[in-house]
Amino acid sequence: MRTVAVLPGSFDPVTLGHLDVIARAVKIFDEVHVVVVHNPGKSALLPIAQRVTLIEQALAQAGLDGVVVAQWSVGLLVDYCTEVGATVLVKGLRSNQDVAYETPMALVNRNLAGVETVFMLPEPGHAYVSSSLVRQVAALGGDVRPYVPHVVAEYLATHGS
Repeated sequence: MRTVAVLPGSFDPVTLGHLDVIARAVKIFDEVHVVVVHNPGKSALLPIAQRVTLIEQALAQAGLDGVVVAQWSVGLLVDYCTEVGATVLVKGLRSNQDVAYETPMALVNRNLAGVETVFMLPEPGHAYVSSSLVRQVAALGGDVRPYVPHVVAEYLATHGS
């Protein structure tokens, strides 16, 4: 039986920490879907379509083949999981705050659709980096290259933040 996993996030923008978790998920699951979701509680820097494109380019640069990149902005994430036959959600955790935020969602997703959540920790060098931190550094003219894939750094440098 093939195991399909969904790795959701706003990816605004995708970071090296995200890529690290994706790369490890690819080694564990038969099929991985990276799903850009709309978070109404966040003010987005990049349009969803641009985030999808940057993720696809970053995955190609990293040599991560076979990852499905999609967007989902209507309905529950578990509806997407049901649609593609996913039984697992993969979530990266950086801190205790992430655990507190993600745990109730994991329980509800399991209750709603029988989808289990697997938590992964990033490499220590990426554990403090969030998309919001990258947006802030970029907005203030800082160098984001240590935190994001090359394609994202180039995009932010040429399109402003």
